[in-house]
Amino acid sequence: MAYNFVFGNKSISFIGCGAQSFFFLTLGGAEALLLISMAYDRYVAICSPLHYSIRMNKKVCMLMITGSWIMGSINSCAHTAYAFHIPYCRSRTINHFFCDVPAMLTLACMDTWVYEYTVFVSTILFLVFPFICITFSYIRVLLAICRMQSTEGRKKAYSTCSTHLTVVTFYYVPFAYTYLRPRSLISPTEDKALAVFYTILTPMLNPLIYT
Repeated sequence: MAYNFVFGNKSISFIGCGAQSFFFLTLGGAEALLLISMAYDRYVAICSPLHYSIRMNKKVCMLMITGSWIMGSINSCAHTAYAFHIPYCRSRTINHFFCDVPAMLTLACMDTWVYEYTVFVSTILFLVFPFICITFSYIRVLLAICRMQSTEGRKKAYSTCSTHLTVVTFYYVPFAYTYLRPRSLISPTEDKALAVFYTILTPMLNPLIYT
């Protein structure tokens, strides 16, 4: 995207578009699952500190990381393969600043309701369900923090959790809103504005938030 902006190139090859879509969905899905892993890590650290070394050992961490990447890749493969096997007989101009699957579907010359349903299910599994789990874990965390006797401990716990919640909010909310809406309510201008949050702002703010 930065290359195209600097050199004024607004075109992309069909294979390049597929690769861009695949990596975007893989990274997006993996991050969504990694965020829930981080929430679980904080939940165990604050609510069960004596069991932390057992429940969050190296093997468990590796399984979480590997599982996140594998599930993100499988989900991405399925969506990319489908999106690039449907016929496109309308304009080849994608009204977006990257190859986003919903933006590409508006150019298809066939009924895509089946695929739209799979996108809905995928969004529930990768965004809504993790968000509910994260919310539930932080409710438990906040209750545990309230019971803490040490003011310094409460302050440290609030600081740790607030950074993660900030990232989660910036990441999940725009994503979920974009992919859960029915096709009739999709607005290209709105989608592009929302995409700025999870493709530019959140990655840019991550180092600042976490440090």
